[in-house]
Amino acid sequence: MVALRDPDTGCPWDQAQNFASIVPHTLEEAYEVAEAIEAGGMDELCDELGDLLFQVIFYARLAEERDLFDFEQVVAGIVDKLVRRHPHVFADATVTTAEAQTRAWEASKARERAEKAEDTGALAGVATALPAMTRAVKLQKRAAQTGFDWPDIVPIFAKVQEELEEVRAEVAVAGTLAHNQMRVEEEIGDLLFACTNLARHAHVEPETALRHANRKFERRFAQMEMMATAQGRDVSELDLDAWETLWENVKAGESE
Repeated sequence: MVALRDPDTGCPWDQAQNFASIVPHTLEEAYEVAEAIEAGGMDELCDELGDLLFQVIFYARLAEERDLFDFEQVVAGIVDKLVRRHPHVFADATVTTAEAQTRAWEASKARERAEKAEDTGALAGVATALPAMTRAVKLQKRAAQTGFDWPDIVPIFAKVQEELEEVRAEVAVAGTLAHNQMRVEEEIGDLLFACTNLARHAHVEPETALRHANRKFERRFAQMEMMATAQGRDVSELDLDAWETLWENVKAGESE
């Protein structure tokens, strides 16, 4: 990394980067790690983990150039944090379940925020840059720790239906949709938040579930295109009924 950033002999691209400019690459690499895990490709995972680690090294080098911190301090910091937040492993505390450890971890984070004079509210510290669904789950979990949560999954179905009806009502408002777009957006946001809550209570990670749904749609759409081509039909000229027939044929083929 030092060689890549060398102002005289380094790589022009690496020389031009700063903390902000490499954030998109970090996010991309993190998602590629997740994709490799979901695909079960361990060789690919090894490669992607290296790419993700490179991002950490890059940030550390940028900081070192500014005399802020270096890679060794990054490693020392996470080691210290892990020891501090696992007293049941490294000290004499007792934790018997994963759920109890999660509660203890969150309590430890709250104490650390208080010591730093940061916001100590139940929802404080949930990163705003997270994907919206992932952040929604974290906010809901934090709120649940205070007792603000559904007792079980059953009433959430009614909540999802309620939010869906509110979307329907806003879309149906007289006049063009554009005149009511902000209200429609707000209600769809509430619907998505409720669906995320439903996923959480079903012990499903919504971001992962949506990625799987995306892949399923891609697979089925590609199959529809192949079917249409095999029938000598131009997909750009298909009407909705034709698409629906192809879709049902693809689904039927998957179930066989």
